[in-house]
Amino acid sequence: MAQESDGLTAPVNLASLLAEHPFADDEPLVHTATTSTTAGEIRRHAASRADDLRQAGLEPGQAVAVQLPNGAELVATMFAVWQAGGVYVPVNPRLPQAEVDHILSSTGPALFVGDGRGVVPVEGGAAQTHAPGTAFVVWTSGTTGRPKPILHTHRAYLELLDRVLAPLRGSRPRDATKAPSPNLIPVSMALNAGIYNALFGLRAGAPLVIMDRFVAAELAELVARFGIRSTVLPPAAMAALCDDPDITDLSPLRYVRSITAALSPLQARRFHEKFGVVVLNGYGQAEIGEVIGWTAADAREHPGKVGAVGRVHQGVSIKILDADGAPVGSGSVGALWVRPKEMAAGYVGGDELADRLDADGFLDTGDFARQDEDGFVWIEGRASDVINRGGNKVFPEQVEEVLRLADGVDEAAVVGRPDERLGQVPVAFLAGQGVADDVLVRLCRDNLAPYKVPVAFHWVDALPRSEVGKVRRADLLGQL
Repeated sequence: MAQESDGLTAPVNLASLLAEHPFADDEPLVHTATTSTTAGEIRRHAASRADDLRQAGLEPGQAVAVQLPNGAELVATMFAVWQAGGVYVPVNPRLPQAEVDHILSSTGPALFVGDGRGVVPVEGGAAQTHAPGTAFVVWTSGTTGRPKPILHTHRAYLELLDRVLAPLRGSRPRDATKAPSPNLIPVSMALNAGIYNALFGLRAGAPLVIMDRFVAAELAELVARFGIRSTVLPPAAMAALCDDPDITDLSPLRYVRSITAALSPLQARRFHEKFGVVVLNGYGQAEIGEVIGWTAADAREHPGKVGAVGRVHQGVSIKILDADGAPVGSGSVGALWVRPKEMAAGYVGGDELADRLDADGFLDTGDFARQDEDGFVWIEGRASDVINRGGNKVFPEQVEEVLRLADGVDEAAVVGRPDERLGQVPVAFLAGQGVADDVLVRLCRDNLAPYKVPVAFHWVDALPRSEVGKVRRADLLGQL
């Protein structure tokens, strides 16, 4: 174990999270809906596969592409890559071959591990060697452009885990006789959210319960079977649970942390009202991890702050600037810049992340935000999504929240349509049973400034979303 300058006792390699997990070899560590695998079995499998990777010629810093379904073998293989000194490149088993080929050509792995194929060399193209300390490669969401491969380091990712765990652990000493609640992984472990929550659970000393894919009824059953008290869920998963009439209870679940996409206050209230579960929001990006979030104590003490993404984590600095680069006052909206202790090393193929940093190391998030007098941060919208209607700024999320109040509207997304006179005008895309345009216009006029009211409403079967549930606004713009 290496002592870091920030006072944290930190492994130099994320592989230590498995090797030093407090569970004995005979204790079940990884569960699925149908299997349970002990810590010893995972450790032995990881060590054996690490030997296979070395024998196949893996050199330090080279990448290994892994295409396995969620489960114990995937967890063991991820740690095997790190034990062997490699860089982990997850590949979703559900991707079409063209997307797989793109991932391989972009990241240059030396070896490939697939279901039933073992370890095989990657044919064609030269294997890339990444900088020392690189742990894995994941992709940006791609909602505003083509996804980019992000390079995460062992050191930075450990700092992220402890950054978020610190306020959750609190000042009370841990009861060694009480095992932590299992960490439920409801998303693909080919995604940053899946990797993060698996490592988060292991860092907390907890076992993992891994779903192959999200199914509302299965999640409810796993929560009850394993006594899960807290978990993470994308907003789309919370909506699915709310919409399922057969799911009326999620006991003993007490807290849900929202991940992967913006969560509206309406969705948070709806989930809480149906299940009595407190929803803890948060804010982060794939390049920096979570930098702002809620604690259970804040949720108890500030119930009126529903809709905020929480308060800034310890060790993270933020600033909110106006168009001229000057700090805004409390409660005023401006561009959000953040500076965590650690962040991703950049992107594969170039240090583009440096283009988003200022001289003081603050990263331009591309989001607008405000911070109130109690330190809670409210995200107002993404800069690239803001609609400029004749000089007036329209934040799509504000309009969408109002539209979702209408009976018959299940989903709403607002985008800017080019307009010769005003530059842009807001247009709404809706999914649901259907509502008359005049009803929607009246609802918007009762709750919004006139310039924010959409000029047109388009009904679709469902909004186009990324794998993590974010609306693909570019796809909607293409339909105009």
